[in-house]
Amino acid sequence: MYISKIKINNFRNFKEKEVEFTEGVNVIIGHNNAGKTNLLKALSLVLDFAGSKRLGIDDFHKASTATTLDDLKKEPPKVTIEVTIKGKHDVTKPDNDDLVTVSNWLTKLDTEYEALLTYEFFLPAKEKDNPKRKYEDLLKDAQDIKQAQKIIEHDFLRYYVYRVWGGKKDNLNQADSESLQKIDFQFLDAIRDVERDMFSGRNTLLRDVMNYFLDHEEPDEIKKKNKNKFREEIAPIVKSVQDRLQNGKAQIKTYSRNTGASFHGNAEPDFDDSISEQDIFSALRLIIRFETGIDIPVSHNGLGYNNLVFMSLLLAKMQSDTSKDYKGSNAKVFSILSIEEPEAHLHPAMQYKFLKFLDQNRTQNKVRQIFVSTHSTHITSAVQLDDIICLHNEQGETIVGYPGKVFQDNDPKNSKKYVQRFLDATKSDMLFAQKVILVEGLAEQLLIPTLVKYINTERKEKFEQENPDKKDAYKSILLEDNHITVINVSGRYFEHFLHLFDTQKSPFAIPKKVVCITDRDPERKKNNTQGAKFKKCYPFEYKQNGCDYEYKDNAYSLINKYNAHSKIRFFSQDGEKGKTFEYDLVLYNQTSKILIIDGMTNEEALKELMDFDDNGSIDDYFSKIYESAEKNRIENGINACAWDDKDKKKAIVAAYYLNSVGKGENALDLSVTLGENLSKKGTLEYQEFQVPQYIKDAIEWICQ
Repeated sequence: MYISKIKINNFRNFKEKEVEFTEGVNVIIGHNNAGKTNLLKALSLVLDFAGSKRLGIDDFHKASTATTLDDLKKEPPKVTIEVTIKGKHDVTKPDNDDLVTVSNWLTKLDTEYEALLTYEFFLPAKEKDNPKRKYEDLLKDAQDIKQAQKIIEHDFLRYYVYRVWGGKKDNLNQADSESLQKIDFQFLDAIRDVERDMFSGRNTLLRDVMNYFLDHEEPDEIKKKNKNKFREEIAPIVKSVQDRLQNGKAQIKTYSRNTGASFHGNAEPDFDDSISEQDIFSALRLIIRFETGIDIPVSHNGLGYNNLVFMSLLLAKMQSDTSKDYKGSNAKVFSILSIEEPEAHLHPAMQYKFLKFLDQNRTQNKVRQIFVSTHSTHITSAVQLDDIICLHNEQGETIVGYPGKVFQDNDPKNSKKYVQRFLDATKSDMLFAQKVILVEGLAEQLLIPTLVKYINTERKEKFEQENPDKKDAYKSILLEDNHITVINVSGRYFEHFLHLFDTQKSPFAIPKKVVCITDRDPERKKNNTQGAKFKKCYPFEYKQNGCDYEYKDNAYSLINKYNAHSKIRFFSQDGEKGKTFEYDLVLYNQTSKILIIDGMTNEEALKELMDFDDNGSIDDYFSKIYESAEKNRIENGINACAWDDKDKKKAIVAAYYLNSVGKGENALDLSVTLGENLSKKGTLEYQEFQVPQYIKDAIEWICQ
């Protein structure tokens, strides 16, 4: 038996949304304020029998349109949360506790059965139509949503009631409390005081757990024998203490008589001379024992360690609560653990270990179903795609994505396996960010955040010049301000990942804005040559000899394919003169020595080329390049090309730079250098630097 889905109406950020769950561990992720906590709270409103079920005015979904105001004036707001429970009916096992528990809530009975629990928080009709404070009369003059909500909060909220219905909602059959108590829903919120929860209160968690494990799994006759032995052993100790207190008790009795406490019925204070095992528990102290022999109280531990101790105790208690031998007919049937941000105070390795432990605990049927909300990429990298539920909130609407369901059934390119293998703790950040930039390599991943700062500075200066009286109105396009992450997919593997975000192909996709920045990398292969393969070529070689070569532009088809897509776009260098990211950096910065990092191959020759500043001849440019087969190829290509000399000179410097820096090499040093240069903006030390146009276009589009 498991919770298969929840349908939420008018609760917090959920206007009307259905979320599906798996039998095992459900990992709920999303950017901040996407609704993760609210989803867990909605589950608890239905399933947590002992939890608070009353709501406040801010728990209703915030409406914002005029038509909604009109509706609100006619009908009071209501929260409805439906939880569907599924299970398998085995006719060979008539004593099925699961089926018995949900029998009064069934909506379908077959080999697989379904049951429905519905939580409603509403204003009863008699309170709505009460002539002393008729709802429509008090709401009719409300000018906006906020004013209407204030009236509801002040005049009607105290009359609201909640109900939990079982079965089809139209039948209005209230779920019986005895069956509801068979569900053990434990919710650990993110802000938890584990020391308080473990050790304070009359029925502490620690005491409950120890009581269960006392003589654990021993036969009843041995348990009875142990109890008798305990009484025999403790009796002399209690008598010894009582004897030592005789004089003290006499003094206490004297004070009691003198104050009048013994007046009624000649009552006198005394001490009970019997002690149970449970009484001894209060004297026990939970400690942490190290291999070195050092003992420290658990209250002196770090928060992370105590969180683990607390959760282990809680799981032990949940195990005890499902034991028929221990609880009898009061035993829980369906145990559910819901944890908000288990990564709080846990370092990454412990997060991974803890999640694996939870899954193992579930497979051993100690906890039947687990819900985890998290911001931790380490946790998402440790689970399967099928276990992940992604919440995405855009313009006030919460959308649910299921990364494991977006792939085709046959999946001809094995994209699901590729993505599952690829999503480590760094790259799974694409599931959390509000917007995503996918790039081919390490150089783009390291440099684009810095390039965005240049773009932002340029845009801000232009805005302030054009709007001197509205400087504060400038909208930043910095990645961190727009919740954008840059992910390196290590090649042209974009389409594997676009399954996750392409809502035009799958209703389970996550509707995030995604930019793919790819290299043109033009290629050619010889015609009429058996076994010939496409090989990379320079832009000045591209389409120059159609008789001998067939040409291909790797970015062209992808740009066109997604050109009209509302959420996904491809951007690349100029189709005629562009090649790669590094190549384009030089095309736009032909004389900018800031691109030359100390120790770079051909460092001095590159500086000499940049010193020409377009003043030398084509031959002068080639005179600075060391002799090699690649130099001859560049020279032959440039001489055969129909471009003007200015474009040829740029191409020579760009091609030589590309041959002097490996893919991704020096990118970190260059990002630091460019960052330091930008910090000098407005001083004589600042060096001009231009961001390639296709990068500007990509950033502008994703920030729109």
